[in-house]
Amino acid sequence: MVLKIYGFPASTCTRRVALVCEEVGVPYELVVVNISKGEQKTSTFLEHQPFGVVPYIVDQDGYELYESRAIGRYLATKHSSPLIPSPTDVKKWGKFEQAASIEQSNFDAFALNIATERVFKPAKGLAGDEALAQRYTEALKAKIDVYEVILSKQKYLAGEECTLADLFHLPYGALITKIGINFLEDDITRPHVARWWKDITSRPSWLKVKDGVPLPSQ
Repeated sequence: MVLKIYGFPASTCTRRVALVCEEVGVPYELVVVNISKGEQKTSTFLEHQPFGVVPYIVDQDGYELYESRAIGRYLATKHSSPLIPSPTDVKKWGKFEQAASIEQSNFDAFALNIATERVFKPAKGLAGDEALAQRYTEALKAKIDVYEVILSKQKYLAGEECTLADLFHLPYGALITKIGINFLEDDITRPHVARWWKDITSRPSWLKVKDGVPLPSQ
């Protein structure tokens, strides 16, 4: 039995989990939950993920876990990956948690809302609020300017080594870049951010899942 990811191939959070599996060398199988048909809201799914969103995992021993970042931390810790420092190295661990907080509070909070208005709502046949999307875009731009300052002093967000805090940016960063928000690729205005983004988007793990988590037959 291999670890099973219950999710949707193109889902940002499903790809985040698959990315970590690829990074730490954990064999996995995607069990497709068709979110376009609302399968994530069925009573069967809600028994495993009570918020009704993908993904959740079932590890080889039957252990279940949801929330993509928690899953990433679990897998990296279980498999002793350098992507997450040991809590016994309290200063290195503190810098990692700081970087992880930066991603969730200063990046995801804005990128997710941009994607909601410009991608997710239109995909459901709903009208996005462009004025709201623009406000989130301007706010994110200011945050990425701070990233430029941080990354001018160190290679990655937590220091000189790549961690989960960097990789957690990939699904939503790639999505907003795809719709024309080029803050992460602007090597004139933000050369250190562009260098960092090119680095993490070139990792073999991301190249394997960036267009969707492979199905078992692929």
